[in-house]
Amino acid sequence: MPVIQSKAASKFPPTPPQTMAAPVAPMPQPGRTSAVPARKSRRFGKRFRGGAKMANKELPSFSRQMAAMLTAGMPIVSALEAVEEQASNPQFKLVIAEIRRSIESGSSFSESIAQIPEVFDDLYVNMTRAGERSGQFAETMRRTASLLEGSMRLKRKVKSAMTYPVVVMSLALTIAAGMILFIVPVFSDMYKDFGSKLPGPTQVLVNLSSGAKKYSPILVPAIIAAIWAFRRWKKTAAGAFAMDSFYLRAPVVGALAQKVAISRLARTLAQMLSSGVPILGSLEIVAKACGNLVVGKSVMRARDIVERGDPLSAAMENQPAIPSMLVRMLAAGEKTGKVDEMMLNIADTYDDEIETMLSSLTSMMEPLLMIFLGVTIGGIVICMFMPIFKMSEAINM
Repeated sequence: MPVIQSKAASKFPPTPPQTMAAPVAPMPQPGRTSAVPARKSRRFGKRFRGGAKMANKELPSFSRQMAAMLTAGMPIVSALEAVEEQASNPQFKLVIAEIRRSIESGSSFSESIAQIPEVFDDLYVNMTRAGERSGQFAETMRRTASLLEGSMRLKRKVKSAMTYPVVVMSLALTIAAGMILFIVPVFSDMYKDFGSKLPGPTQVLVNLSSGAKKYSPILVPAIIAAIWAFRRWKKTAAGAFAMDSFYLRAPVVGALAQKVAISRLARTLAQMLSSGVPILGSLEIVAKACGNLVVGKSVMRARDIVERGDPLSAAMENQPAIPSMLVRMLAAGEKTGKVDEMMLNIADTYDDEIETMLSSLTSMMEPLLMIFLGVTIGGIVICMFMPIFKMSEAINM
């Protein structure tokens, strides 16, 4: 079995070159890109239906552990055995065991993980393949771990910022619906005994309550069917593209969505270029990994222009959803021959801007949500008690 020479990352103290037993993937044929989509697995197609969720949770630590052990000079099979023993997820243990058996039978690491596309996507496969060919497999695994950890960190920040407003709005709407369906009818029956005309806002609320109760057997299934149809439509190519386009055009949220997509684009492209993946193959994978179909389509257009011989900065210029700052910094990176470093700087810059924007949005949303909650619930309560207030005024007069 061939031996790959692996050196520690430049951040670590200099150490003698270490060796690890890992088969080398076959070199690409002339004229073909080395970024090949992962092959579909017949063996694992039904066993790992939750592979994407498992990948998000397990792959960052798996990559980091593999990088540490390979940097220390441990053979790849021994490293996999050690990680397999430490894995807490039973299904992921099976994944690691299958990779180890595949390598022992003569396949390379990238070939082995390509057979499990439910867990290892094209990005992961092509980065490891490039690392095998460049002889810097351990460093590539470290870069992959950093990329995955950065992506998960960004997702957590956005998710935590969006959780609070969604919970508050859901709570307000649930309380309002409960009051309209169950409390307003009680007051309505009480006011009927008065025999007097209700104030306008109270009458509107009573009519809304009676209509909701009367048509609830139709409204509830209709709302459920509409939500189901909308979710199905979002999963179609046209629906997903339309929603991503809407996110980019939406006020306030649009700027955040663009920054998140550009940060992913820049960080992923930087890591792939650093790992030795060819530019055309890198752009194909980045288009899928950026998380927004509109941005991805712009990247694919740029890829076609680069294929004709133009520089990447010129190809990115005037593309929809691609900011001018990215184009200018990319052009500067091309002049200095450090595109990967410049793309990492871009990603770090956008990450800082995202964090600042999320903090501002959170502080701005808190009072707005309190106002929304007060107007919704308080408005219903005031409408219910308006007849009583009027009766008290009449009695006092």
